[in-house]
Amino acid sequence: EEVSLPWGGKLVFLNSVVGGAIDARFMPAILKGVMDCMEHGPLTGSYARDVRVIVYDGKMHPVDSNELSFMLAARHAFSDAFKQAGPKILEPIYDLEVYVPADFMGDVMSDLQGRRALIMGMDSEAGYQKLSAKIPLKELASYSISLSSLTGGRASFTTKFASYELVPSDIQSKLIADHEAELEKDAE
Repeated sequence: EEVSLPWGGKLVFLNSVVGGAIDARFMPAILKGVMDCMEHGPLTGSYARDVRVIVYDGKMHPVDSNELSFMLAARHAFSDAFKQAGPKILEPIYDLEVYVPADFMGDVMSDLQGRRALIMGMDSEAGYQKLSAKIPLKELASYSISLSSLTGGRASFTTKFASYELVPSDIQSKLIADHEAELEKDAE
């Protein structure tokens, strides 16, 4: 079964249980547990997407088994398996066009490189330089203020969503550590 996720991407969910180890009536609860864990993100609290889950075994008790038990077990199993699978975090990348007077071009390029931007090209347009780049959304947070400060308010920019790309491994490690610290703080 392929499930389109409300937050984008998909989940491929396969029931490969043989011999009745898990009654088919518990599969919707298992699917719900997996989707709940994906929605709240096992790594950083952000959505997980494009995952394949195969349920191949389990145990049932004729009296004590219920949907809640299987949903919770699925959440824990998914979280553990997901972390062991070596997942990668994606971040939104935007196309950026900056229109800047030529005498500020060096400062603007330097600032963009410090924001993990990838410079794609430069053109002259109506007395301004047009700089094209790809930049992570996170790095755009205070860009308007920074650009205004660098150019005395003489530059402008536009952005447009481009794609999702892998977060560098050092940033991924920091995001995971920050999320784990936040969870520990909330548990206290």
